[in-house]
Formats: sequence, structure tokens, C-alpha cells
Amino acid sequence: MESLLRVKNLNVTIEGKEILKDISFEVMPQEVLSIIGPNGAGKSVLLKAILGILPVTGGKIEFGKGVKVGYLPQRFAVDRYLPMTVEEFLRLKPGVTTEQIRESARALKLDASFLKKSLASLSSGQMEKALIAWVIADRPNLIFFDEPTENIDVAGQESVYQLIDTFHHQLKIAVVLVSHDLNVVYRYSHRVMCLNQKMQCFGAPIEMLTNDVLQRLYGEHAVFEHHHHV
Repeated sequence: MESLLRVKNLNVTIEGKEILKDISFEVMPQEVLSIIGPNGAGKSVLLKAILGILPVTGGKIEFGKGVKVGYLPQRFAVDRYLPMTVEEFLRLKPGVTTEQIRESARALKLDASFLKKSLASLSSGQMEKALIAWVIADRPNLIFFDEPTENIDVAGQESVYQLIDTFHHQLKIAVVLVSHDLNVVYRYSHRVMCLNQKMQCFGAPIEMLTNDVLQRLYGEHAVFEHHHHV
């Protein structure tokens, strides 16, 4: 099976500081790859370098044939007080049809009434759902999410991750997910990358996320509460 994305020996230097060094990995069709690491590890930089938002200083980034990419950055500001409904907001995306909007809503288990809500009435969790609908509306087959629940309460976070899992299975979309939540990584990911400037691990979460690896990644005094989902 041909990979959707192959990254080889990637290096990124910003303002003379080496942020990423010698990163190599691939993403396969319909895979969920989670990226974890401490603050400042280069997780967001990695996504932006892959997407061409930031320049790379070495290495290769190759997308497979026919790959269509979606991206939801860590902070995607939408003016809540725009006088429009969720459906009208989704229609702003170029080339998206009414049927694609409705299919996206069904894939996310959002009923028709959600599409009729005004942006101003949405909670932070509901706004994130609307943004996910925006990302999947034009049917990418590889989506990058940079901490999609950063500004959402705990109850809303679980709901958003369940949505990502739902559309991943229903629409057969590969997902690259930056997350701090190890329970999410165990539950939803096929593979995990441990990142701190260099790649510290890459493989199945149950094999890679040992206490030794996590303490090396986050510091020996870090305490972890996570559950294996076999």
C-alpha cells in the first residue's frame, strides 16, 4: 500500500535555532497518527513545515498521488458575530456543494438543526464541530489537526475526539493529530510519534508509550495517568 505522506530527514531552523532535526516517518491511508511531546517540542512547526507554511532547511516531504489535504490549526479565529448560520459559514468554502455539507453533517452526527444555528449561539465545543465540518466538507483524504480541543472544556473535548474518530471511519480519512491527551492517543491512534526536536519514538502506542519513553520525553518527574485500550 502506498503511503499518503512520506517525510525523510526533515530539518527546520527558525531564526538560527534548530527546531526539528532528522525527522523521518510516513502516513498510510486511513491511518490515525498522533504526535505527542512537551511544549516547544516542534509539533506545530512540523505540521506547518509539511504543509509548506514554514520553510524547511533540509530533507524531503513527498505526498502520494491524488492526496488532498485538510488542516485545522491550533487557533483558527472565526468572528462569532458574523450574521450567518453554520450552513452559510460552510458554504463559504470554495467548491463545496449543498450535498457535501449535508454529508459532512451526517458523518459528524450533526442534525439539520445544528446547521441552522447562528455562529453567535455556538459554544466553544460546537464551534469546533463546525470547524471540523468545514475541514472535511471538500473531502480531503489526509487531515492535520493541531490540538483541536485546546480551548474547550473537558466534556467538550471527549465529544470532539469522538467526532474525529467517527468521520475517520465513515469517510476513510487519514488523520494526523497533535494531542496532549494520552488516553486519546491510546484509544484512537494506530501509531504515535514522540517528538522533542528529534523523534523519540514511532510505532503502536501500546508498544511505544512506556514509562521510560514518557519520562525521557517529558522529564523524569512527570506523572502519567493513562489506560491501555486493547
